[in-house]
Amino acid sequence: MKIILSITLIILAMNVSAQEVNKKIHDSVHNKDILINACTREGVTTFPEFKEMYDPLYKAYVPDAATMIELKKLIKNEKIKIVFGTWCGDSKVNVPNFLKVLDDLHFKQKNVEFIAVDGNKKAENGILDGLEILRVPTFIVYDKKGKELGRIIEGPKATLEADLLAIYQKKP
Repeated sequence: MKIILSITLIILAMNVSAQEVNKKIHDSVHNKDILINACTREGVTTFPEFKEMYDPLYKAYVPDAATMIELKKLIKNEKIKIVFGTWCGDSKVNVPNFLKVLDDLHFKQKNVEFIAVDGNKKAENGILDGLEILRVPTFIVYDKKGKELGRIIEGPKATLEADLLAIYQKKP
């Protein structure tokens, strides 16, 4: 029994790791090509429809200096999951600005995960299971043990950096 379970776990792990990164599909909801599932930052920022807004918005966004000073004091080894849609206007605006904040914080790129969703806010292979994604983009901050610390959903209440600071300030 243990051998069968071990083999099953190995096969599942191989399927997850073999998942195509930066996969493109045609989304019937928006009738356009989109990214789906796990993506790299390069895949996101070079996807044609996303790139047209990404470059100018990223360059133009200037995070609040005082907020960034406070954030830098609190950042340790957390992880951030960005769930977004390449078709989504809010994602096209907030993902570049959020990445500008992370870059200015020197946040470790290896600790940022990108998941693209279709027009129904779904991805394949269960990679969104348990995340309860209702709107995109959703920025989820986790501690180093994988416990969710907080989220920014769709857009910030104040600014991205201020909302991120609020998440870090309530961290235990």
